Order: sequence, then structure tokens, then C-alpha cells
Amino acid sequence: MTLTLVPWPSQVTEGGPGFQITAGTGVTAEAAAGEVAVLLREELGLADGDGIHLGIDPSLSPEGYRLTVTADGVTIAGGDAAGVFYGTRTLLQLLPAAAVAGPVAEPDWSLPGVAILDRPRFGWRGGMLDVGRHFRSKEFVLRFIDLLALHKLNVFHWHLTEDQGWRIEIERYPRLTRVGAWRDQTVVGRVTDDHADEQYDGVPHGGFYTQTEIREVVAYAARRFVTVVPEIDLPGHSQAAIAAYPELGNTGQQLAVGTTWGVSEHVLNVGQSTLDFYKGVLDEVLDLFPSRLVHLGGDECPRTEWRASQRAQARIRELGLADEDALQAWFIGRLGDHLASRGRRMIGWDEILEGGADPRAAVMAWRGRQAGIEAARAGHDVVMTPWSHVYLDYAQAEDASEPLSIGGHTPLRKVYEYDPLPAELADCADRVLGAQFNVWTEYMPTAASVEYMTFPRACALAEVVWSIERPPYDDFVARLRGHLQRLDALGVRYRPLDPATSTTSSSSGGPIRP
Repeated sequence: MTLTLVPWPSQVTEGGPGFQITAGTGVTAEAAAGEVAVLLREELGLADGDGIHLGIDPSLSPEGYRLTVTADGVTIAGGDAAGVFYGTRTLLQLLPAAAVAGPVAEPDWSLPGVAILDRPRFGWRGGMLDVGRHFRSKEFVLRFIDLLALHKLNVFHWHLTEDQGWRIEIERYPRLTRVGAWRDQTVVGRVTDDHADEQYDGVPHGGFYTQTEIREVVAYAARRFVTVVPEIDLPGHSQAAIAAYPELGNTGQQLAVGTTWGVSEHVLNVGQSTLDFYKGVLDEVLDLFPSRLVHLGGDECPRTEWRASQRAQARIRELGLADEDALQAWFIGRLGDHLASRGRRMIGWDEILEGGADPRAAVMAWRGRQAGIEAARAGHDVVMTPWSHVYLDYAQAEDASEPLSIGGHTPLRKVYEYDPLPAELADCADRVLGAQFNVWTEYMPTAASVEYMTFPRACALAEVVWSIERPPYDDFVARLRGHLQRLDALGVRYRPLDPATSTTSSSSGGPIRP
């Protein structure tokens, strides 16, 4: 048979008798793999018993696994518990497509005889979801995490704050969600730089995640070996926070939560009270998210208000800083210090390099490969996430029938053929932690539109960051056609490979699993 595994493993040997999973099949595990076994039993509706065995083999690399299917059953060994989990994701993909949708009363599934040895290329294999511009429910976030895990992606970057909405409950600052989580209306259609002739829908939009919900998301992700990296974007992209607490701004003006797209001129002031405010925010964030890295944004922060602000200019003189770029670096650096005092580490968009970045900071290189090269050469750990290849808010084809998007297009092939490791960094390749796709949601007002823009391009990026040796694109597409049947079973509203001949984008899109 032709295996339709995505991402493709390091070594695959097909042949020999397979194994039949029935209602009598069970799952056993060594203690270190016990939690993975519990999850697999839930997913397949199996009990504790013989047939599928999960264990640890220290000779395998971290996150690596060995999967063997014979007439006697299935054995999955991992270098660690994460490796065992990824072996179970491959097992799900060896089953009929419908099996990924959850347990059935009387399973009768055939597995092919196969031996697979596998490990990931990169340690950071991520996907970012922007819920600031358009809020998505907790249930959708859980669904998104399940889809990441199915494709062996292990980082969920959660973009929680924006000009257009603050989405995380901070108990000591209740107006952040009481005011900042809600906007009066949303611009309709694509916007221009001068925002001329904009029209609005007149419909209030908003929402936020309670701390209880966030803990649920973090725990759900952890069971699937997905690390949730929160982002509190600052000092730009902060209009919603300033609308809630005007003293955070530079003008004292009462702002509204943003209703249009683009870069807002309204940014945080650099006073000590603002630093103290965000230290309080981060203290609650750190209590919710155990991730070692915490994202502080740092992107697209106009300097206009700082240039006009006597307080900002006095701060520059007081600190002996060169300019407003150095002022931003100083401001973010103080919050990086606060994270370090709590045993955490800052990561930010590549603009944090401007004005002199904290040497402890990791960098997300979004403005192109050169930004990543410069960051790594300067000694920073780097996550490659260039807009040119992995920003999934760009259209999937140059076709008028495609949904409204931010402009430009990034086809599936371009994502698949992206290499996160530039040749120029061969001598410091360990500085490149990996890569991720980003889903910015200006033009994705519904859950269906997010899925349409994300898949199947996320499948391509998963193979980029996982597969040690990536097969040719045509081989990937051939496997992807079979893999999309799994997304059909899960109700994912993806973009068809052949939209001109497809009568539907996919099925109606129910939940993955409770």
C-alpha cells in the first residue's frame, strides 16, 4: 500500500503481515509512557490490555521514536515520552482516515506491516494564532492545538493582545478585559495606508479567555506535548490596553479599542509606572503559562509619539540613549529582566534587534532570512518565521475566487520548499531553534476562514520542520491527497488542492474530540 504519512518519517520499511485492531485490542505501557497510553486509549476507545505496547528506549533521541507493526501487535518506543506520543500520531495516520475522529463502538481497523524509525529535524515546530484581531473560542483553540499535535508540531504561539482587542484576563487590571476586549465595530474590506473611505460593519466584536480557561488550554496542550507560548505585544500594538488605562499612553487622550487594521501610532509610554503595570501583567501571565519563553512582541512600534513626548525625550537624555530605537530596547529590556528574575526568558520579533537587543533574548525573524542570519550571528537563538514563506494570511493562489486576504500570495509549494536553515549559518546551525507558521486574522472573521487559510499549508510546514530528509514536492502532494481524508474526518474546512473541480471546501467542521 502507499502510506500517506504527513510529515514523512526518517526511515520507513514496509512489508510483512499487519495487525488488526478490534474491540478486544488493548494498550499497555511502561510507567514513563503511561500518560500517553491513557490519551491513546481515549482516542481509540481501547482498554488496558495487549495489542499495542508503549515504552521508552534511551538509545533513541529526544522526541524520536520507533514504531513496529507485525502480526503480533504494535510496539512504539520513544527516546522520551514525547517521542512515544509522536509515535502514536504516526499510528493514527496508519489507521483508516475515519479513526482520527474518535472512538467507535466496534473498531475493526487494519494496520499494515511496517517498521518506522523517526526523529525531528528541529526542536521548535510551531504555529501562531492571532486572536487579538478576531477572537476565537476556547473550543476552537483546543481544536487548533489538536491539529498541531496531529502533525507533530510542538509549539502553540498564542498572540493574545492587539490594538483591536486584549484577550487574557488579568485580575489586578480588570479594565483590560472589561474595556480592552471589546470594540464597537470592525472595518469592512481591505484597508489602505491612509485609511481613506473606510466602511464599518457596525457590529460589536470581542471576547477574552478567563484564567480558568487558559489553564485548561495549557493543560490540554501539555497532554499533547505542545508548549503554549503567550505573547503580550508591546510597546506597539497596545491601543486596546491604552483604551482601558489611558495613563499607559503618551497623550492622555481617551482612545477607543482599534476598529481598523494596520499599525497604530498609539504606543505605550516609557514611564516607570507603565513598566510596573506590565510587570504586574507578566506576573499573572507567568502563573498561567509554564513555558520557558514568553513573547513580548516589539514589532511595528512607531516612534512618533515618543518624539513628541517631553517625558520620552527626558528619559532618552537621562539614560544617555542614542535615539528612540535604543529607548524601545531599554524598555523591553527591563521587562526581559523581570522575566529573568522569575526564571523565564524573553522572545520577540526581530525589531528587538534595533537599538541593541538583550543578549539573553531569543528572536523571531519575520522580516526575511537576513534578519534571522543577523540575529544568529549576534548570538541569539532564532525561530525562523518569514512573512515571505510562512505567513498564512497571504492568499493561497493568484485567483479572484480566493477569499479576501492581506495581499500577495503564498502557494502550498512555496511553503513546502522553504528551508529554515540558511547556508550562511552552517557554522552556527544550533542557533536556529526551528520555524513556525503565523496566522494573522485581520481577514479571517470566522473559524472556517482560519482553517481555510491554515490548511493544508500548515501540513507543508510540518514536514519542513520535522522531516530529516524532505521528499520532493510531488511526493508530498501525492501523500497529502490521502492525508486530507483525515482532515475531512475531523471536519476541517481546508482549501482543496483542486478548488476549480471541488464542490466543497470540506465538511461542515465539527469538533475534533472532547
